[in-house]
This record gives sequence, structure tokens and C-alpha cells, in this order.
Amino acid sequence: MKQTGMDTNRMVLHGRVAQDPVSSHSNHEVEFYTFPLAVSRLSGVCDLVNVMAPRQLLQEAGWPRQDDPLTVRGELRTFNNRTGVGSRLVISVFARELALEEGEDENRLLLSGTLCKPPTLRSTPLGRSICDMILASNRRYGRADYLPCIAWGSLAHRCGQMAVGESLCLEGRLQSRNYTKHFEDHSEERTAFEVSVMNLLPPDMVTWAG
Repeated sequence: MKQTGMDTNRMVLHGRVAQDPVSSHSNHEVEFYTFPLAVSRLSGVCDLVNVMAPRQLLQEAGWPRQDDPLTVRGELRTFNNRTGVGSRLVISVFARELALEEGEDENRLLLSGTLCKPPTLRSTPLGRSICDMILASNRRYGRADYLPCIAWGSLAHRCGQMAVGESLCLEGRLQSRNYTKHFEDHSEERTAFEVSVMNLLPPDMVTWAG
């Protein structure tokens, strides 16, 4: 059940561990680790999704290693990384459950929140409609995650008509995209993450089996 003051944020992934988990940070005496999970799309394109998990959860799952098949259940989290040049939004999946098991690749997200910036409707060079949005999804203790979302085609037009402050419930996936960031004296290869919107849902349908 959806709790008062909180939005729905549920992620299910299945793929293969791309690198061994490495220590990230400690918080309230809990040590957290991160690792990328490779998840293939039906098109064959592979998304590399950042996963964060506490040490105890990794131990209980048998400590996943590179190339292990893994199911991850959790939620999307964001924070601004202010190290280096500029500020970068870092998006990861905060793991609540881990299971070393075989299965088909999976990338499912159920998300609700509030539009915090005007949506931007544009077209590709081939004429396909795209809408870019930022969705604020509230979690406990007054915190919120600010998630970039992208919708295509008829969904893009529906999202483009929405206003700041409107609630949005969606079913989608987390995808990665490589790009080149140009500075005055050099360039850097970076990876951006965004939520690809598959369906818009009414507020009373933000529950899920599985």
C-alpha cells in the first residue's frame, strides 16, 4: 500500500554482474558497495545499471561476483556528485533484495511522483516525438529523488501537455546512454541514466504483483 507522503518507487532487475562489488561508503556504521549490472534489452542493446547494496545483503546473497546471474529488487535513488568539474546527477538502484539465480533479463520500474519542471517536447531528425521530464519522487524523512524521464510517440504528446506540480504514475525501465562531454581543454566520455516511460497509469494502479 502507498504510504502518506511517499510515492511509489519499485524496481526489478535481472541481468549479469558486470564487475565485482567495490566499497562505496559507510553510513551509520553500515558499509555500502556498488557494482554495475548488465541488462539486455529485446533489441540486444545492453544497459549497465548501477546497483548499491549494504554489505550484509551481499553476504546473505552469497556475495555476487562478475558474470553471476542476479535478480535485484529495490528502488531508484539519486544524488549530486560534486567531485570533479561541475555537478553530476548519479542514479543507482538501491537494493532491498538480491538473489543469485538464472532467468531472463528484466528491467521493470513502477514509479509515481510530481513533475518539478515544465516538460520539453521535441522531435528527432526523423520526426519522432520525444518528451523530456524531471519527476520528483518522495521517500521517507522528507527526502526526494529527482529522476529524468523520457517518453516517445503518443506518450510524449500526452506528457508534454502536463504542467508543473501534476502527479504522474508510470511503468517503465531504467536505461543507460553514453555521450561525450566537451570542456574547453578536453572531452570526457560519460554515461547518463534516464527512465524510459512505457505506460502511464492512473494513481490507483500503482501496485504490482511480483
